[in-house]
Amino acid sequence: MRHFLSSLIVTALGLSAAYYWGGAAALLTATFLGIMEVSLSFDNAVVNATVLRDMSPHWQRRFLTWGMLIAVFGVRFLLPVLIVAWVTGHELVSVVVMALKQPDEYARHLSEAHAEITLFGAMYLLLVFLAFFFQENKSLHWVSWLERRLASMGKLESIEVVLALLALLGIQHFLPESERLPAMIAGLAGVILFVVIKSVSTLFEHVGPASDTVHKAGFVSFLYLELLDLSFSFDGVIGAFAITKDVVVILLGLTIGAMFVRSLTLFLVQRNMLEEYLFLEHGAHYAIGALALLMLADTFAHVPEWATGLIGMSLILMSLWSSIRLRRKAAR
Repeated sequence: MRHFLSSLIVTALGLSAAYYWGGAAALLTATFLGIMEVSLSFDNAVVNATVLRDMSPHWQRRFLTWGMLIAVFGVRFLLPVLIVAWVTGHELVSVVVMALKQPDEYARHLSEAHAEITLFGAMYLLLVFLAFFFQENKSLHWVSWLERRLASMGKLESIEVVLALLALLGIQHFLPESERLPAMIAGLAGVILFVVIKSVSTLFEHVGPASDTVHKAGFVSFLYLELLDLSFSFDGVIGAFAITKDVVVILLGLTIGAMFVRSLTLFLVQRNMLEEYLFLEHGAHYAIGALALLMLADTFAHVPEWATGLIGMSLILMSLWSSIRLRRKAAR
């Protein structure tokens, strides 16, 4: 329970603020948005935990404090404002005023950048999925017949990048011609950021004094996690505007969800859940792969948020059940 105490406090404060802002309707909406955020990001928590467990306590604390501020105010509020400012050419202050006083107009401008936003996140998540299963030295397999073949394909240099770029090229044919260039640039940005972060991370594993290397590697892992959260959050932020146009209620609801995801990440690390349930990491990465494909499809055909959350949660529950069965078998 202690792992979720801070989340419960934030929930109480957030729901109280929502009720003060818009009454019972805002309270219910913020509650629903918080639940939606958790359901969409459970796989995010599992993957976060796989990275966080190898970080120093110093960088773990930074991820749970500074990382939370970045996730809430940077990714879920400031970033959409910056996107609308870029799309419209307006100043940041005027966009903030628009978000508060003209939420329909703000949501319309944000939806105009839907393809670019979605493709950036989809490319980054697709590479997270592919990089995990294309590890040549990967020995633990959940879906053995598939994962052994994927691991053998990992012998091909940068195969995950090639496949991601092919997916990006393929999706262009489904987009209106006017959107293709901006969408291509956004998708390439997601690919480039992933490659840079992974390359720098690999470099720090082999170069430099031990203490300096640990510090730099922690910083790179921190950036990796924040970009992962950013890629996940796009889906939730855009989906939230289909439920309400009230930016304050959206921010409060998504803050509650993001806080629970952080607490869940800490719980998984401190209780050694990934060591106890060996296939959880696999299930989370399959869920990430499914989310990436659904985000690609969402650029030209609407994919409901409930479908995204249901598929991801189902894959993780299946991997959890397989892990429990493996433990029982090993105990006999």
